[in-house]
Amino acid sequence: MKGNKLNGITTTQSRERMEGEIKNFILVWTTVVGCLWYCHSVGKVVPSSLRRLSILPISCLFLILPLKLTSIHLGGVTSFFIAWLASFKLILFASAAGPLHSHPPLPLSRFIPLACFPIKIQTTPHDQQSHKPRINLATKITTLALLIRVYGNKDHLHPKFIWFCYCIHIYFMLEMLLALVGAVAKAFSRVELEPQFNEPYLATSLQDFWGRRWNLMVPKILHPTVFQPVRRASAPLTGRRWAAIPAVFSTFLVSGLMHELVVYNFGRVRPTGEMLGFFVLHGLSLSAEIVVKKMLPEKFRLPGVVSGMLTLGYVISTSFWLFFPPFIAAGADLKGCTESLAFLEFLKTRRLISPAHLSCPFL
Repeated sequence: MKGNKLNGITTTQSRERMEGEIKNFILVWTTVVGCLWYCHSVGKVVPSSLRRLSILPISCLFLILPLKLTSIHLGGVTSFFIAWLASFKLILFASAAGPLHSHPPLPLSRFIPLACFPIKIQTTPHDQQSHKPRINLATKITTLALLIRVYGNKDHLHPKFIWFCYCIHIYFMLEMLLALVGAVAKAFSRVELEPQFNEPYLATSLQDFWGRRWNLMVPKILHPTVFQPVRRASAPLTGRRWAAIPAVFSTFLVSGLMHELVVYNFGRVRPTGEMLGFFVLHGLSLSAEIVVKKMLPEKFRLPGVVSGMLTLGYVISTSFWLFFPPFIAAGADLKGCTESLAFLEFLKTRRLISPAHLSCPFL
């Protein structure tokens, strides 16, 4: 398929790059598993006073290890799983805290998936959980298929509408990806796992959206690593009533920095600060919301339907302004399509698909 080009790169060249990327992906994850085996062993035999010196270097290694990968699908996901979640979980583990710390110690078969992936063992019995109506898998797949058709005509549509489609696309893809990861981890660890999304489109406030509905593993990791230490340090200066304000802002600041790292892995484009600005803005906005809630009697607050619409509108509009531009600047849409074509070419050379499948909605 040398005649099929995207940004001057043939799918054959892309396939060759993808093959190299897959080799690096295997190398990176082999290293990750080896490092986690080491940390698991250290946690059982090294005294707690020496555990930090033994484990924290691995956490630092996990910050840079995903830089070995350059693709969106492999590099971006690995950066989120390893440079962010796994490194923060190891920081907690080194301090005898967090999901990896347990008495008796977790078995290795459970330790590794809990360290690598955005999953959490369920503490509420399955039959006691509320069964809210959720968007089912068939609906999500159908919606994604429709979005792909929309992208094929994006030159004739308003850019803001396309970015709104990206919002839906990112949510569905993240939820499906994390559900798949959770299912695989559940098969290996044989435990019930908590879902990572709780219908974020039903959020009634920024506090509700970020703390209880969106990508729940992130706040559960940032809460003990950033929020709680900053709140304890701030309490003597601000008083316990207001100590949460600097803690919230610091949490969003760290989240913004980690998002900058993940986006950098997408395209190796110099950070513009827009992604950081998005999370700083939401940190300030959420802090202001907490202040208003503390000072305003509940009877004067907006109804949930109204505040919910305002919340989603604010999240989406600020995403258009600050969240999506770094992805577009990194060429995430075109690069993702190039990678998809390369993967299809890879399958075609092994006679697993027909050449007719080599098409891209972005072309």
